[in-house]
Amino acid sequence: MTTNQLEARLGALADKGVVLVDARQIYVDEHVSLSRVQAGAILHPGTRLLGKRTFVSAGAEVGAEGPAVLKNVVLGEKSRFDSGYGEDCVLLREARAGANAHFRDGTLLEEQASTAHAVGLKQTILGSFVTMGSLINFCDALMMGGTSRDDHAEVGSGFIHFNFTPFGKRGDKATASLIGDVPRGVTLREPRIFLGGSAGMVGPRQVGFGAVTVAGQVIRNDVPERRLVGHAGKAIDVPFDGQRLESPLPRARKNVAFIAALVALRAFYRDVRRGRAVARLAELPAVDAAAASPAARVISPEAALVTVYDEALVNLDACLKERTKRLEAFLSERQLALPTLLPAGWQSPACPLASLAEDRVLDHVTWMQRRTEADVTALADWLRGIEDAVMARATFA
Repeated sequence: MTTNQLEARLGALADKGVVLVDARQIYVDEHVSLSRVQAGAILHPGTRLLGKRTFVSAGAEVGAEGPAVLKNVVLGEKSRFDSGYGEDCVLLREARAGANAHFRDGTLLEEQASTAHAVGLKQTILGSFVTMGSLINFCDALMMGGTSRDDHAEVGSGFIHFNFTPFGKRGDKATASLIGDVPRGVTLREPRIFLGGSAGMVGPRQVGFGAVTVAGQVIRNDVPERRLVGHAGKAIDVPFDGQRLESPLPRARKNVAFIAALVALRAFYRDVRRGRAVARLAELPAVDAAAASPAARVISPEAALVTVYDEALVNLDACLKERTKRLEAFLSERQLALPTLLPAGWQSPACPLASLAEDRVLDHVTWMQRRTEADVTALADWLRGIEDAVMARATFA
């Protein structure tokens, strides 16, 4: 792309209302559709946007604290990516990646989730309000918990989720951890979880809502709900031949539980989140697609939200593919077959709520917080039923 072409692209963005703080220091490559950078987005000096998936919603802000390179990154309304590198990740409304973030494929931050500086995420889903301190590395995890931005699940600074074991011929990454769960977590009514800092967790682990783990430890066991847990490490000095003699089935079932959680979360995004946005979009007057050039076109908040949810579904599919691949490799090395967890053509049952579009509010958090206890129970039961259907197929031979 020539300098003149770049200047023309930046000029088209500025003309439709994208805020370019210093256009001389901003780069938008030829693969980024200008129609996917919305009026009201704010691009600071040092911003580089790359890739055809990239989408920047109104009010989203990039590079406020330093250079930011975003490749196939999707930013919801009023979200922020302060500085660092992101690729194939999605941030929903008012989510925030702090300075020097390093977000890779499969990462999804829901509304108002946030990280402080120098946090690395891959194949990780943070539910609404989940907050991470600084100097954290999380791969292969899903975390939910809390009821609002003032009552949120949190990971203390200096925490690592260890997602690799050295056992077997090549080691494995069948290590994904569930911190909270999907059926209850998405309702935004469960007690927060706190993982103390300067610590780590050896996956695959499961942590219940309301749990607190003390700082300065490595979590090697599951943590039940509403427990305060601290374990001292034990000295080990034994011969090592690369093998672990315990049964592989408990680890395999935890991996299936993670896959089941992803299947349930995908149904929630498809039927509830995207379903509501599509219903609202259908009520709007038709837009003449030829009324403006693609670069100048401004889409409605409803249409933007459908796009963001479509991209979130792409990430959930990527997470499902990765977790299935890792589980299959783990089982194959132990002469076990991967069961057919999702038969060809299998579809999760539709959401039982008939009132998805009746509440006129578009913001998902506000909508969820208005749900009756009957709605919340119905949603949780529906999602738990989806998980149970997947788990029922977890027979290994």
